[in-house]
Amino acid sequence: MTTATTEAAGHAAESAAGMPQLDISTFPNQIFWLAVTLVLIHLILSRIALPRIEAVLAERQGTITGDLAAAEELKQKAVEAEEAYNKALADARAEANRIVAETRADIQAELDEAIARADAEIAARSAESERAIAEIRASAQEAVKEVAVDTAKEIVAAFGVKADARAIAAAVTQRMKG
Repeated sequence: MTTATTEAAGHAAESAAGMPQLDISTFPNQIFWLAVTLVLIHLILSRIALPRIEAVLAERQGTITGDLAAAEELKQKAVEAEEAYNKALADARAEANRIVAETRADIQAELDEAIARADAEIAARSAESERAIAEIRASAQEAVKEVAVDTAKEIVAAFGVKADARAIAAAVTQRMKG
């Protein structure tokens, strides 16, 4: 029974001690393995993991820096393109204004020429009309003169006087002149 009792007492001592990590008798061994593990973790991190992480971070930083530089360059190109667009737009507006001014001048010249032709035609027609009116007036005066001479001859003949045709014509002409 002693073996079973010893064994039961060892079991009782183990279960009474609690967690094995908190057993003071195993602290030196635990500290040794803790130090070894920490050194191994440090070596693995410093030799393998951290350089890879640094490389990824450096690559990301380089990509970000490159993208920012490219974005700045594209922004500058966009500003230059906008300036070129505004200049081209201003030039196009100036050219359009010049064309409008030239067209207005051409239209005004054509209009002035057409007005001058119309004025000349009106003047020619007016002169022609005045000439026709003068002819009509002259023929009307001639007709009035003939009628007046004939009427005067008839009136003089009605009074029983024999009048000279030349004298009657001269009297009518004198009276028509004013």
